[in-house]
Amino acid sequence: MHIWGLHIVDVGIILFYVVLILWIGKRAGAKTKNTGDFFLAGRKLGKFYQFFLNFGCSTNADQAVAVSREIYRTGIGGMWIQYLVLFLTPFYWFSVFFFRRIRLTTIGDYFTERFNSKSLGASYAIFILLMSILGGGIGYMIAAKTMMAMTPKSPEQLSHEERLSVEQFREYQGFRNRLDEGLSQQEQIRYDELNEKNKRGELHSFISHTNPILFYFIYAIIVGIYTMLGGFRAAAITDAIQGLLIITFSMILIPIGLHKIGGFSGLHASVPDYMFELFGSVTMSEYAWYTILGMVLANLVSIIAVAPGMQTAGSAKNEMTARFGMIGGMFFKRFIMIFWALAGLLAIGLYTGILHDPDLIWGYMSKDLLFPGAIGLMLVGILAANMSTLDASAVSYSALFIKNIYQPFKPGKSEKHYLFVGRIAIGVTLLGGIAVALYVNNLLELFKYIISIPAIYGASIWLGFMWRKLTKTAVVTQVVLCLIIYAAIPNLFPTLNWAKYNPSFLQETQPKVVRYTTSALKEDVEEGNADIIGQSIPKKHVIEPVGVYFENVARIDPSDPESAKVGLGRFHAELWVLSWFGIDFSGFKKSQLVAARFFFDALFPFVFLFLISFFTKPAPKTNLDRFFAKLHTPVQKTEEEERRALQESYDNPKKFEKDKIKPGSNWEIMKPKKIDILGFGGSWILVGIIILLLWLMTSIK
Repeated sequence: MHIWGLHIVDVGIILFYVVLILWIGKRAGAKTKNTGDFFLAGRKLGKFYQFFLNFGCSTNADQAVAVSREIYRTGIGGMWIQYLVLFLTPFYWFSVFFFRRIRLTTIGDYFTERFNSKSLGASYAIFILLMSILGGGIGYMIAAKTMMAMTPKSPEQLSHEERLSVEQFREYQGFRNRLDEGLSQQEQIRYDELNEKNKRGELHSFISHTNPILFYFIYAIIVGIYTMLGGFRAAAITDAIQGLLIITFSMILIPIGLHKIGGFSGLHASVPDYMFELFGSVTMSEYAWYTILGMVLANLVSIIAVAPGMQTAGSAKNEMTARFGMIGGMFFKRFIMIFWALAGLLAIGLYTGILHDPDLIWGYMSKDLLFPGAIGLMLVGILAANMSTLDASAVSYSALFIKNIYQPFKPGKSEKHYLFVGRIAIGVTLLGGIAVALYVNNLLELFKYIISIPAIYGASIWLGFMWRKLTKTAVVTQVVLCLIIYAAIPNLFPTLNWAKYNPSFLQETQPKVVRYTTSALKEDVEEGNADIIGQSIPKKHVIEPVGVYFENVARIDPSDPESAKVGLGRFHAELWVLSWFGIDFSGFKKSQLVAARFFFDALFPFVFLFLISFFTKPAPKTNLDRFFAKLHTPVQKTEEEERRALQESYDNPKKFEKDKIKPGSNWEIMKPKKIDILGFGGSWILVGIIILLLWLMTSIK
């Protein structure tokens, strides 16, 4: 028996999981008495819950899908769209330390206290609440797309329009597969028409039973209920369960996929050599080494501005629990990501050219490879991975709203009142994500967008923890300017006819034909181009043009090769600003365009903050002394010891001068202790081990 294309066993597994987490939310809610319990779990979480809380908060099904979809699209180098976080992990050793030491509830509180400005704290809260809608949209979209891929309509159930869309997609893929060999003039004209339709999202490889809108609302209601009931404690408990489910869904496809393709030897016989290059081929990949470096720098600036960071660290019993929970959870996620990468390689070998949307690859693989029961576990794993991030994030956003927006305007209300309003805020943020999921259809666009956007505030958080001279005026000016460049213009210009039809903005990269030598695949032998699999043969690869300033540039009328063009998708304002300084992007490859954007996103805020801070007035010295005295005071075991230690530091803030790398300066960087060196250095050793495991995985034949 099937319901919407799912076996009754799979439906039963999903329903059991939903009932279980709602019950957990109810039990956790009975222990939630005040906002401290609701937002920080009473600051009592130990290493076990810290490990799974960090693992769950940082691990989303959309990340698994993003890794596999980009590898499916570009080869193993595509994994860096998510795996770049590997190089950021050691820095969490310090960011989580800052967050636990500062003893605040939200990052909005940091801006209020560091710069003596409630308005700056409120502006961060508003910014992050808007960002939360984007992040929530990703989770909804991936869960829905996976469900859609698992519930396809049969050919007999398609309408005429749906059938035409599917047939044209297959025709388009047939031409695309022969593109490197060359098409006749008539075939090229037809391919160009279909390619324009595909850019506009008019072609589909299949049509699904699943209605995304209905799915989004059901999903939001489930997450909303158990999170509203139990707050951060419910998030921590369910994340421990969901962590096990994440491990299950990350690994379940691998043995079955390897068996179907013929093991690792069959994988290498089905996937071109250049798609196994870890750091990408400079000529054939969008992810060259310099692209990865630019994305790493932009993300390093951004990671400290992610809202749940303050609460995951703040919920720990002490700073060492927070540090080990963060590093342990994060590195376990990096290990799990190796399986996501292998799933992407298997997808290339098994399904190249089959899907219209790479975001669907995980669901399509699951439907094709798994059996009833296993499909239910996969869907529960996908739901769990997204819920484990949505729940903790929703509580963080609720805390931001209460602490930095609502409470300053409505002080003196009861704990019960603030809890009630906080729960409403959770519901609002979850509903906002639905709007984004309906508006944005491409996961990669959202990921590239979210990497750079938090850098707007991230630069001032990193610098504010280390440099006294950073001023409120500099932060406000930098935030406004970066909001215009990173967020306003990229979203505004695609709606303006002046911009999207402007010939100077419709510039595209030059098409290229790359000739290379590679090992013959199974299909090369079948087509008579090689005698045996693995034989070195020459090949050529056509790299089609991409938009410079717009994500896509397409013809208004796909059937008319002379039709005018229009810019579609995100407008890259960073490249537009750089062009003012005489940089000509016409000869750039896509990997170079992406790198230029992210280097700008990472470095521009710091340049501006330093420049403005030298000419503006910092916060009062008494405020700065108190802020940094608290930051340098270790967390104590009891509340009484905490009060005593903090008061001693407030009374004598100069006692920390001798421990600074540069005593008497405006830099509050302390001399590293043994634990700092061991934690940071050990983390880099783990980074090396993960890269070694990745290399071994791609080298097995």
